[in-house]
Formats: sequence, C-alpha cells, structure tokens
Amino acid sequence: MWRIKCHNTTTRARPARLVLDTGGVTSHHHHEPGPLADASVRTGRVSDAPAVGLVQATVWRAAFADTVPAEVLETFEAPAFASVWRQSLKDPPSPLHRLLVACAGDQVVGFAAIGPAEVTDESVTATDGELAVLAVHPDARRVGHGSRLLNAAADTLRAGDRTAVLAWLPSLDEQSRAFTDAAGLVPDGAWRERVVGPAGETIREVRVRAEL
Repeated sequence: MWRIKCHNTTTRARPARLVLDTGGVTSHHHHEPGPLADASVRTGRVSDAPAVGLVQATVWRAAFADTVPAEVLETFEAPAFASVWRQSLKDPPSPLHRLLVACAGDQVVGFAAIGPAEVTDESVTATDGELAVLAVHPDARRVGHGSRLLNAAADTLRAGDRTAVLAWLPSLDEQSRAFTDAAGLVPDGAWRERVVGPAGETIREVRVRAEL
C-alpha cells in the first residue's frame, strides 16, 4: 500500500460547515419516491466486498492513470481490493470505522469509508472524523449517489459524536476537489506527500475539512 513520506501544516482558516445536498434523502438514507426511487445508501456487508473492489479498481485506474507509475497502476485490481474490504468488514479497526455503499436497486455503484481521524498535528482533535475514500462508478455518476454517500457519512460520523470531518485529496484532482468544495469541505492549510512508487515517486495531497 501507499505510504506517507512527509506532512506539513499551516494555520487553519476559519472552520467551514458541511453543506449537504440531500436530494430527498430521509434519515435512513433512502431516496424519496421519484426518478431515482431505487437509489439508496446502506451499511456495507461482507458480501459487498467484490462489488466495492470493482468500483474502487475502476475509479482508481482512471483517477491515477497519469499520476502513478504503470507498475503501481497494474496492482489496482478488483480482487485485491475486494480481499482488503472483506477483511476490514469482518474485523473493523473500531466501531466508528464504517463502509457505506450506494446502491441502484440491488447493485452497488459507489462506496464511502469513514472512521476517526488520525491525530497527526495540533489542528486535528479527538472528535474529528475522517472520510477516507468516496468513489462512484463512472457509469453511475451525476445522479446523486455521491451526495447521498456524503450525507450518510456525515450522519454516521455525527452519530458517533464527531464534530468535524476531514479528508485528504490529490491536489491535482480537480473533479473531487470541486465536489468537496461544493459540499463545504475546504482546504485547511495542511498538505502531505504520499509515496506512490517503488522509486520514491510522490503525489501531493491537501486536507479539506468541514464542521458537522
């Protein structure tokens, strides 16, 4: 897996608040009747691991095609990701670590993984939560699955007494940054270099944050 090479922070700006576009999502994360009445978000199950692995492999291969070495890109295989998710779902690191899946009918088309934030500097507190990853299959985008996942993630973190959410994004990933920015997750001044290749190749990530 990738490893972090270094980490640098600056003074955090005024906290932003998460702006959720629920799109008719009820408290249990199902969509209201309408064109996407079969769209929902639920807690992930061990049996979801193959579908989640497929989504992750598809999304990561496209997202990192121009930023990681070819030999690393080749390791982004659905079965490998599925194996990791299967083990994580069987034995989660903590009660707050959750996998949420977005469904179109019975088909898993996206997922989000959340948990407590790692306290890496004085700006991160014990009540911060982290959105570790959020991904939607390219064929299922622009119909609200990402917003539903983010909404469910915020609800789950809030229920776990988290007061803020943070996430790390590749600095050059304009699509993801536009999505999180629209939701109120804004850069807080922290960045890090993540090692992504055997020769020490790195990509820069920036941290975004919002109050819950």
